[in-house]
Amino acid sequence: MHRPHRPHHPLRTIRTTRKITLPSWLPLDGFILGLVGTVALAALLPVSGRAATVTDGATTVAVAFLFFLYGARLSTREALDGVRHWRLHLTVLACTFVIFPALGLAARGLVPYVLTQPLYTGLLFLCLVPSTVQSSIAFTSLARGNVAAAICAGSFSSLIGIVVTPVLAALLLGSSGGGFSADSMVEIALQLLAPFLAGQFLRRWIGGFITRHRAVLRLVDRGSVLLVVYAAFSAGMTRGIWHQITPARLAVLLGVEAVLLALMLTLTTYGSRKLGFPREDRITITFAGSKKSLAAGLPMASVLFGAQASLAVLPLMLFHQMQLMVCAVLARRFAARAPEAAPEAAPEPVREEIPQPQSVTR
Repeated sequence: MHRPHRPHHPLRTIRTTRKITLPSWLPLDGFILGLVGTVALAALLPVSGRAATVTDGATTVAVAFLFFLYGARLSTREALDGVRHWRLHLTVLACTFVIFPALGLAARGLVPYVLTQPLYTGLLFLCLVPSTVQSSIAFTSLARGNVAAAICAGSFSSLIGIVVTPVLAALLLGSSGGGFSADSMVEIALQLLAPFLAGQFLRRWIGGFITRHRAVLRLVDRGSVLLVVYAAFSAGMTRGIWHQITPARLAVLLGVEAVLLALMLTLTTYGSRKLGFPREDRITITFAGSKKSLAAGLPMASVLFGAQASLAVLPLMLFHQMQLMVCAVLARRFAARAPEAAPEAAPEPVREEIPQPQSVTR
């Protein structure tokens, strides 16, 4: 009687370890808590005067270094290897830089009855930033989609977003974006594009160092983003712009963003099916085509909006947290419905998950 139960015991262990590994994908992580804490710190202790000048200078250096790391970390060869999935990548890019901006422009009709002009500017800006890389890959993997395509789609979006996002902002935001001009575009090129290209050029020599010290450099990235947030929200506090926002306005903004996310998830899910993509590719398109990058958007906003960056990044910060929460639920549902979840296919995912359960159960 004991033998028939032995083959099922490892499967039970795998199911248990799969539940244990899920908390690593929980939507509320330390970085989100750090963002909330940074906003609170800026509200209590905003910088002003000479300290603000020093903070602005440090932010400029941090943003340039951040985009240098982006360029040094991003494998151009890996992105180019995914050209054979050109239909998938064009679909994701169309969602990110065409459909999202179109929905953002359509939301202009909500001003001033539903959204104030500054909040709408931030909402439109979030529609212009590139897609995420890490979280799109993570959710695609969890949902058992095409992970290689997710890596390439995120890489393409990041590469193109360095140029496309500032150009779209100049065309669509106009004077509400802080006064775009030839000088501001030169500043964007020097602070964002030049460090990125320098990182790409030096990647062959420093790529190994970055890989070996990935954990430390990740802290540097997040520290740079937190510094950008602190400088932006400090400027907002000193200028008293937070008096323009009431709890009711924030609730309305959350509602508008919930509708925006629901529309994009619906379009990417059913649109990719209508286009004839297989299941794994549909999962990739759903997650990569409906998400926006907080890590790329915040530094860009500090350059594009200057002193008005605090209100401009607020919709992006809220949308980022919302998309993580919703996509975490969707990824688990996709995984539960995956063909690999059938009993006869159960041994296959065991090989993929063996390394993690050993470290968790130990």
